[in-house]
Amino acid sequence: MMNQYPLLYKGKTKDVYQMPDNQVLLRFKDDVTGTDGVFDPGANTVGLSISGMGLANLKMSLHFFQLLEEAGIKTHFVSADLNQGTMVVKAARPFGKGLEVICRRRAVGSFIRRYGAYIDSGTPLDDYVEMTIKDDERGDPLITKEGLAALHILDEARYEELVQLTKRITAVIARDLDRLDLELIDIKYEFGLAGEELVLMDEISAGNMRVWDESASIEALALAQRVLEKDIKNA
Repeated sequence: MMNQYPLLYKGKTKDVYQMPDNQVLLRFKDDVTGTDGVFDPGANTVGLSISGMGLANLKMSLHFFQLLEEAGIKTHFVSADLNQGTMVVKAARPFGKGLEVICRRRAVGSFIRRYGAYIDSGTPLDDYVEMTIKDDERGDPLITKEGLAALHILDEARYEELVQLTKRITAVIARDLDRLDLELIDIKYEFGLAGEELVLMDEISAGNMRVWDESASIEALALAQRVLEKDIKNA
């Protein structure tokens, strides 16, 4: 199927193809981000490959996109083909050259590496939202609301809209995981404009969230299996 459409680019965890009618085809891969063979949703390099991860991430994204649709939250999702390992989405323009929005519910990962002199690891955070510029060469630098406005990437009103939408989406995902006795620790999103409509884009999968099971981090594939097992039981 992919051979029918021109390849736009090869991403770290997905390949992207141009489709007609202002749509895009995403092919999920087994690669996940990390460093030195250790999974890290905040990393900007491919750290390892996990057999079955691509399909698991596709199924998990489908699960969460459906939940968000039920909650009235706009996304770029159109359809998924589990046999092909692909997802069709509406083409959406990123902000600038790409903006990542992270919602942190506990102080771990890069947050504690930056601010560990002021806070203990694992301390609860009040859905703290931060944004980084997608730029591998510069290590995806953090940027402030004022910086985004100065670079004409986001105005302050859109920034506040993204913060509130991020918290709303995070609440939906955290509630769903809570039913499995899992705690969402942090999660990374991307947003864009489909026409003039603000939508959540990219994927929502084990590859871009950190989750705890009884205060210990759960491995990405095991997380996907827990979420998808619930769907099977409820089918």
